[in-house]
Amino acid sequence: MDGQDAPGDRRPIGFWLKLVDGLIDAGFDALLGEQQFTRRHWQVLNLLSQKAATVAQIDAKLTPFLTAGEATTRPILDDLHRRGLVEWVDGERASLTLRGAGTHADLGLKVADYRRRTTAGIGSDEYQATIEVLRRIAVNLGWTDSPG
Repeated sequence: MDGQDAPGDRRPIGFWLKLVDGLIDAGFDALLGEQQFTRRHWQVLNLLSQKAATVAQIDAKLTPFLTAGEATTRPILDDLHRRGLVEWVDGERASLTLRGAGTHADLGLKVADYRRRTTAGIGSDEYQATIEVLRRIAVNLGWTDSPG
């Protein structure tokens, strides 16, 4: 086989989920790595582009992405602060600086292009159907969208 899937490929959904997740991560790593950022840096910048937030608020929003080895976004926030992209307001809320907002905007254009390439050739109906199927599988496996 030449690396292309044969028609009627019968690999299980877990194979495709892990493969696509890995490819998305690798693509984001390459894209963001140019700026010495990780996906977590992007997520934090993106959240802070909406409004200032405490570490606890950011962690709560990013809980699905945090791991035992990365249980909080505090090290990311500290790194962004050292780079002059984040400042602390009232000693507890992180906020983007002007430089941080500019960096977010620049990265946002690259991320949008990456997302367009990721979904090239997939119609909006197909995309929405895929998201709905994945959501239902997650619910079937015990996931709930309610906090706490």
